[in-house]
Amino acid sequence: MEHIFDKYNADKVFYFDPDMVVFSRLDELEDELNSNSVLLTPHQTEPEKSLTAVIDNEICSLRHGVFNLGFLGVRNDNEGRRFSKWWSDRLLSFCHDDNPKGLFTDQKWVNLAPCFFDRIKVLRSPAFNVATWNLSSRQATGSLENGILINGEPLGFYHFSGFDSGGQEFMLNRYGKQSPVLFELRKWYVEQCERHGQSILGKQAYKYGVFDDDTPISNAHRIIYRKREDLQKAYPEPFSTRNKGGYKSWFETHAYTEQPEICGVMNVPSDASFTDVVSDMANYFDRIANSDKANNLVKRFLLKVIAGSMRLGVRIL
Repeated sequence: MEHIFDKYNADKVFYFDPDMVVFSRLDELEDELNSNSVLLTPHQTEPEKSLTAVIDNEICSLRHGVFNLGFLGVRNDNEGRRFSKWWSDRLLSFCHDDNPKGLFTDQKWVNLAPCFFDRIKVLRSPAFNVATWNLSSRQATGSLENGILINGEPLGFYHFSGFDSGGQEFMLNRYGKQSPVLFELRKWYVEQCERHGQSILGKQAYKYGVFDDDTPISNAHRIIYRKREDLQKAYPEPFSTRNKGGYKSWFETHAYTEQPEICGVMNVPSDASFTDVVSDMANYFDRIANSDKANNLVKRFLLKVIAGSMRLGVRIL
């Protein structure tokens, strides 16, 4: 947003997640920014009525953020720019998925926005940012051919979050049974993604998951680097191994002795992918092999072999 404001002097900027489909009513969003500086959509706009839905949706919002930042509208005025500059600054240093510390990427920060800024409009229309986390209070009717209505309003935009994990289909089956048209919508979305190359593009490797020599980057690599300004200054290109091995070489030589706490525990998030778990386990065995716990050559050798085998498995997968 800051880039578009600075380079193009846009009056208004809207952001939509790439797993959004916009159907209509953009003119209403544009009109809202005539009298407001920031537009936000909350995950829920009605209190849940069942214990299961409270746990699935309301408690999830308390953990991950009240507002869904798959959508955001900002006006190029003093208050809008104050907001976008503040958000940009926070994300530059603290865009982390770290629930124990109260962080969840870009999203959790915006819980603070209504406390800091004026002219923030919370859009409570059920037709904007429709997703599985709010279907318990939103019923879809109509058809793909003639238009879909959400609680009687024309659908503005729909958020297909959770496809890679399988959560979207699971939650749709749990909360969307009263809206059969949403299953047709899901099928249409899958077909459209496939038409645009999902099977091929979806298999491309994540560019920032490895060093430039294809060595996988672990959570420990990331956490130590982001905590230490001295390392950020010493290795401004952390992915590069060209200059005497770069940050990767420093980590292998110094991390286990300077920050031995990284050897002690391996935390596995419940939503971690299989390859992430195996990769982190490989790095864990590597850390142990380079610590005092590997107190003889046989242990160290075996741990290194296990770590190498796991990394090979990750590359194959």
